[in-house]
Amino acid sequence: MSDHDHGHHHHHAHEHRRGPRHRLAHLLTPHSHESADKLDSALESSARGMRALWVSLAVLGVTALAQAAVVAVSGSVALLGDTVHNAADALTAVPLGIAFVLGRRAATRRFTYGYGRAEDLAGIVIVLTIAASAAFAGWVAIDRLLDPRPVAHVPAVAAAALVGFAGNEWVARYRIRVGRDIGSAALVADGLHARTDGFTSLAVLVGAGGSALGRQLADPIVGLVITAAIALVLRDAAREVFRRVLDAVDPDLVDRAEGALREVEGVRGVGELRLRWIGHRLRAEVAVVVDGEMTVRQSHAVAVAAEHALLHAVPRLTAALVHADPDPAPGEADPHHALAHHAAPA
Repeated sequence: MSDHDHGHHHHHAHEHRRGPRHRLAHLLTPHSHESADKLDSALESSARGMRALWVSLAVLGVTALAQAAVVAVSGSVALLGDTVHNAADALTAVPLGIAFVLGRRAATRRFTYGYGRAEDLAGIVIVLTIAASAAFAGWVAIDRLLDPRPVAHVPAVAAAALVGFAGNEWVARYRIRVGRDIGSAALVADGLHARTDGFTSLAVLVGAGGSALGRQLADPIVGLVITAAIALVLRDAAREVFRRVLDAVDPDLVDRAEGALREVEGVRGVGELRLRWIGHRLRAEVAVVVDGEMTVRQSHAVAVAAEHALLHAVPRLTAALVHADPDPAPGEADPHHALAHHAAPA
């Protein structure tokens, strides 16, 4: 078996136990592994995400119920729209919660990478929900512009609008913070969705103020402005989610990974490096160049060291597949180029 071939068609799960026996076993096994510490951290991330969803669901549920009570006595169409937004925002926790639960399931022979991609699908659902909220807000604003109506119990409507804004902004900050901490683009998008509903609540407040001053067109005009603001938030959320679906990563992570690999003793160069998100976990695949005169065992040891360096250097990286390529001797063709030449169609 050559250095170029060794161990690159196998995977193994590995815990960071210590001792000569473990080190010998590690040396004799292929060098793609998942760190137990990283997996524990990923599971804890899922637990944090679930807590964020349940807490925000409770807060938004209470907010929507309080606003619904005011809608019943005031007949405010704008506040009704805001209440519907809050209820819809609370319900977006359902697909994301399902995604977090699915993400904990073990990989199978059919889903060999596990079910982390369910989180990306939930992110798409959330983006579509934000789009629907923007469309609904715009429709209500245009309807009110064409058919102005007075608002009853203006102080109660204003208070309910403040409650809606406070509840949504708190939930938005909480979801966005946790989402960024655990690397969940879907949870960040859900937080941005909550923020859009907070803006809608402010529109209700401004519109109520205009109604109190006898300017009934204030409500629909501000509603249209807020619809435009929701569209901007929708653009940011959609960009983040679709980047994740297309396996985009922060270039700084790639730089950090390459820097860590170059520090590994025995690594002469870093070839093709790929990082991808699966849910809120990262996986890496990389080819490193080693001395062509190394034995299989020696090149394996370098690959294992490179793998450990990656796992410790890149946040939320839970698995790395390292391929060791021999440094071509003078006059020798690069093995990758030769393979590419033979594989090319005639």
